[in-house]
Amino acid sequence: MIVFRYLSRELLVTLSAVSAVLLVIIMSGRFIKYLAQAAQGLLDPGVLLMIMGFRLPGFLQLILPLGLFLGILLAYGRLYLDSEMTVLSATGMSQRRLLSYSLAPAALVAGLVGWLSLGLAPQGVAEVDRILNEQDSLTEFDTLVPGRFQTLRDGTRVTYTRELTADRTELAGVFISETNLSSSTGDKRGLSVLVAERGRQEIQPDGSRYLILENGYRYDGNPGQANYRAIQYDTYGVLLPRPEVSVELSERESMPTLDLLGSDDIRLQSELQWRLSLPLLVFIVTLLAVPLSKVNPRQGRFLKLLPAILLYMAYLALLIAARGALDKGRIPPALGLWWVHGIFFAIGMLMLYWEPLRLAISKRRSLSRAAHA
Repeated sequence: MIVFRYLSRELLVTLSAVSAVLLVIIMSGRFIKYLAQAAQGLLDPGVLLMIMGFRLPGFLQLILPLGLFLGILLAYGRLYLDSEMTVLSATGMSQRRLLSYSLAPAALVAGLVGWLSLGLAPQGVAEVDRILNEQDSLTEFDTLVPGRFQTLRDGTRVTYTRELTADRTELAGVFISETNLSSSTGDKRGLSVLVAERGRQEIQPDGSRYLILENGYRYDGNPGQANYRAIQYDTYGVLLPRPEVSVELSERESMPTLDLLGSDDIRLQSELQWRLSLPLLVFIVTLLAVPLSKVNPRQGRFLKLLPAILLYMAYLALLIAARGALDKGRIPPALGLWWVHGIFFAIGMLMLYWEPLRLAISKRRSLSRAAHA
């Protein structure tokens, strides 16, 4: 139990460190993407942290198996490098016993990954879809930031306001530049510029919204040409598009796992097999990582790291390719994704028993030569 606790502690500490680094890298890239959309006025900056929080289970369900795989390679590689594993081997620690000790923390990780893939991740996707659908229904008032030029919606309008009240109903120092597009060809057909001292939002009883601008000018024309038109106005009203909130979720990733059970839809069966594959992936990568972690102290523990990562990438890429083929009906549902797991399970068993098998064959050859002599 002392050895088991020691190995488990080393493995879990390395797993936590590697997973934390991978999580920060992946979430940073995704957060930058959402931040760029918020800067363009496509998202409310206040929902960015909510979106990242709901996406966290989906990130973790893919990061934890890789973190465990790298954790075993790095933790056990250090033990081989410091000759600690040599001492353990002298006391009877075989590769199979090391694998059995490693399966206990792997079962813990597999349980967590199963909870994420079967429960939390679909709920998180559903919440993200709901938030993004609500963001699609926001008017320009809901995403405006005072003192900043913002490109809104389809990129044909640039809006600026110097001041904006807390309830987002009153504006001051308004500038709106809008590119006019041809209804038939979609080509640019001039530019309209609106400037106003003040502006406000009015909501009619039927739900329609108007932008009311006061004391300003409107300029219509083409940049670089003198044939433009200037109009001064006291009050100018613009009808804002009516919000259209989409509440139906069609993404299969957001469907609860119970709704996938017993479905005849091939795409839903593929989604169910994918969710079940992630916990199974944890055990198989453990089987692969234990023999790959054995290194010569003179070679360093990073010698097998690159080929091990390539093997993991091949495993995951083949799973994704099999999922795509299953979606298109090229693979029967009974075969599904399980053949991929079977291939890499066989590879892991071959690596685990390769050394004893090689020694047994060598010993048999030696005995055969001695008998002939």
